[in-house]
Amino acid sequence: MVGEVTAHSAILQSRLTEGTRLIDGDLPGHAGEARFEISDQESFTPSAFTDWLTASPDHDFIVKARINGLLPGHPYYFRLQFTEKDRTTAKTGPTRRFHTWAPGSIEPVHFVVTSCMNYAAFHGLTKGSGPPYTGADRSLGYPALEAILKLKPQAFVGTGDIVYYDQPAKTAAKTQPELRRKWHEQFVQPRFPKLFAEVPTYWEKDDHDWRRNDSDPSGPYEPPVNLGLATFREQTPVVLPGDADQKTYRTHRLSRDLQIWLVEGRDYRSPNNSPDGPEKTLWGQEQMKWLKETLLASDATFKILISPTPLVGPDDAYKKDNHTNMGGFRHEGLAFKEWIREAGLTDRFFIMNGDRHWQYHSIDPTGIHEFSCGTLDDSNARKGRIPGDPKSTDPQSTITQPYGQGKADQVTGGFIEVVVSRPPTAGKPEIAFQFYDDTGLLGYRKSFTTH
Repeated sequence: MVGEVTAHSAILQSRLTEGTRLIDGDLPGHAGEARFEISDQESFTPSAFTDWLTASPDHDFIVKARINGLLPGHPYYFRLQFTEKDRTTAKTGPTRRFHTWAPGSIEPVHFVVTSCMNYAAFHGLTKGSGPPYTGADRSLGYPALEAILKLKPQAFVGTGDIVYYDQPAKTAAKTQPELRRKWHEQFVQPRFPKLFAEVPTYWEKDDHDWRRNDSDPSGPYEPPVNLGLATFREQTPVVLPGDADQKTYRTHRLSRDLQIWLVEGRDYRSPNNSPDGPEKTLWGQEQMKWLKETLLASDATFKILISPTPLVGPDDAYKKDNHTNMGGFRHEGLAFKEWIREAGLTDRFFIMNGDRHWQYHSIDPTGIHEFSCGTLDDSNARKGRIPGDPKSTDPQSTITQPYGQGKADQVTGGFIEVVVSRPPTAGKPEIAFQFYDDTGLLGYRKSFTTH
């Protein structure tokens, strides 16, 4: 797969394995060497190669390389050469592709955002919020991935809970081999590599793919904090091996009209149960400073903060895990939203979030719009909280919600597609948030244009 595509660079990643199917519930790795070949021609004439990389047990047989010096707004093709020992007899893998961004362009941009990929619930190995998938094509993985591929997006953003270490509960992953196994069983499903062959990725982590539900850095439970952090960095093309100083919060300029921010919600947080107030933080002081500075510095027409967790909601009242929760990190969330308003960013600033198992479009009292992508499939989706619900974080109904899944017959998994364009009839930049179910059926659309 390829990740962190910019105008001039990308991270290529692959894993050498014994085969393409699970063996006793895992996908064994295979030691060897590999290198990436890359070209702007599908014929690979001419092409360039990375150095040979070692696929070893230390890094779960994963090889990664950052490719620099790419041209903006340009198609690229890459493939893997791999061998066990003799480089002269190396085999060549299938061709993959991606397209670099063009920050100065006004060409249309579209990408998808999704979250909460519960392998065990989907396959009926644990009780999910909804029924397990029973289609004859279940072995291929989540049908939503097929629906996403049909849209031909320029990128795929996973906002966290990519795997669930804590489910099934009786066999929760706690050790390094067990954590890695969760990623193996997830990504071996054929619809994932089929998607990754065509669509670049961006990844965030949340609680389930770090430690367990609503986890924080405190507590002696397994897996340990550092193991959860290291495994995410190992299994996704976000950072390179050995680059311990590279932050997992970052921003990318996709076009003249769009810039996105991906934030880190687990590494720097205070304990969830500590009293809420000015000293309690989910993002940490350094990340907050970076976020505000880069938002102010951006001249993009539209700005999207992609957060693993919500800032508007509403959410369940009992929780203490995110910026909407009373007793959670509400003080920081309210302060940040007020800062957005005072900075004059409200009209062109949007929040997209994962974590919540239902889709919604909510408008905060500050005027900020938040779009929750919900879960990737129905088995992990549930009825949501709505404004005015006494069991929600908004019992007084201060939030406006044009779209939500507050009734049982509205519940569905799926994803959001973001489309930024300049329609000829309008002549002004437009951004649209399009909600799909896991079959690819469009259920709701909201667009905004510049004033």
